[in-house]
Amino acid sequence: MSERALCTARAVVLLYDEAQKLWVPAGGGPRRAGPGARPPPPPHGPPSCVQLFHQPGSLAFRIVGRRPPPEQQVVLNCPLSRGLRYSQATPQFHQWREGRRVWGLSFGAPPEAAQFAAAVLRALQAIEQGTPLAWPDPDGSAPPEPPDR
Repeated sequence: MSERALCTARAVVLLYDEAQKLWVPAGGGPRRAGPGARPPPPPHGPPSCVQLFHQPGSLAFRIVGRRPPPEQQVVLNCPLSRGLRYSQATPQFHQWREGRRVWGLSFGAPPEAAQFAAAVLRALQAIEQGTPLAWPDPDGSAPPEPPDR
């Protein structure tokens, strides 16, 4: 069975540059991010399509971000793992650390950010507990119940 998208949002994907102490657009591009640990002020590039993917039948989840057409460059491909802390720094800016990288997502609206955060936090809970959780279908319907054995 192939991966399926559990949640999709539009957000600017950023990486924190430790040496310069500023946020920069992931995948290169102009360095428009402001100084300090805060997310950059708009405008900071066009939003990417950011998706949370799940491999059914497993506890494998990843966040993928692609730039908008025509480019569609993958600027984020991060597996979720036990111990990862997903932080909602502001209602529209979320961040997490993967190894030596610090990723940031700058969403256009708080409701979209909250929906994406809820999906990621649910995936992290499944990973921590070691048990798959029931996920609704993308159309909002619940998955079918497994047959009794």
